[in-house]
Amino acid sequence: MKDILSNVNRKEVGFIFSLLILLIILVLLPTGFDKQLYTHTEGARAKVLSVDNSNVLNTGLFKQGDQRTIIKIETGSYKGQIVDANNMLTGSLAEDKLFVEGDKAWVLIGFDENGNINFANMVDHYRLNKEAVLIWCFALVIVIFLGFTGVRTLLSFAFALLSIWKILIPAMLKGFNPILIALIVGNTLTIITSLLVAGFTKKSYAAIISTISCSFATCILAIIFGNYFNIHGAVMTWSESLLYAGFLKLDLTAIFQAGIYLASSGAILDLAVDISSALEEIVNNNPSVTKKDLILSGFNIGKSVVGTQTTTLLFAYMGSYLSVMMVYMAQETPMLNILNSKTIAAEILHTFVGCIGLVLVSPLTSVICGFLFEKGKGNGKLDESF
Repeated sequence: MKDILSNVNRKEVGFIFSLLILLIILVLLPTGFDKQLYTHTEGARAKVLSVDNSNVLNTGLFKQGDQRTIIKIETGSYKGQIVDANNMLTGSLAEDKLFVEGDKAWVLIGFDENGNINFANMVDHYRLNKEAVLIWCFALVIVIFLGFTGVRTLLSFAFALLSIWKILIPAMLKGFNPILIALIVGNTLTIITSLLVAGFTKKSYAAIISTISCSFATCILAIIFGNYFNIHGAVMTWSESLLYAGFLKLDLTAIFQAGIYLASSGAILDLAVDISSALEEIVNNNPSVTKKDLILSGFNIGKSVVGTQTTTLLFAYMGSYLSVMMVYMAQETPMLNILNSKTIAAEILHTFVGCIGLVLVSPLTSVICGFLFEKGKGNGKLDESF
């Protein structure tokens, strides 16, 4: 028994070590879009020393004009220099920002061939340090409460983020089939995440099989209903900007459909792991349970969990569209008009395709666990023959 456990431990340690190497490779991997488009410019952090609002015009809720500031550059090639910087206001609450003395700002510095600064534009408030604090809080909480499993969860999180940024997005921009790339990256993340969180166990294998199967079904439904709803991919925020940037050959609709699959695959994996873990506990605590009873238990567990998961998915999607719904209601738009609009129809497509995937994964995981978990062998780590 000790030999088996030590082999498994070596297997898991080797897997984690290999993943760490892969993470380093992803960090160093160029995206192919790293070239500096704007020559003779540099981004830097700066401290606002003073502001001049004399050219700022108040027009009701909005402000227009030019806020002038004096800043001290704190990072980069021009660290320590004090320069004038402009903050152009366009009358957009979403885009405009006003600075006060003492603020930290991210600025764009322009310079000539001799390295002399010829302009400085205020881009936005500096938030990178604040984002780092939040990320460290998240990491600290998850490690305190989950221990080594929390460390593996952080590795999974980092790998997913880097895979999307370094592989998925560049591949789509280069013209590869968005749905195929999304399936490859999504299923790879499913396998690695499940193995990291649940280990090399039968519950992990069951979750992987059921998640990948339901993810394919979700992807097919996204394509079918995306075309059936007659929704163009330009409904995605900023998607048209890609066309204006020169990526005219991009299939925005396929990218939109791939996004539906990716958005639901995480919830599907979560539910699959929940059910397989619960069924493993049943087998470990009741080794005499029959295959039929185990599958029925999975069905019963799934009925409760699916109900909350589908509601959670609805909250997640609708939460990002509260302002849109408020605009419709404030304008007294008829409900039928709201439901028929392209924006809301796209969210309905997102929500219900994802919910169908969640409903399917529950019974499938239960059936797979019923066949994988032999009597008295719920934990795959103790089953040398598997």
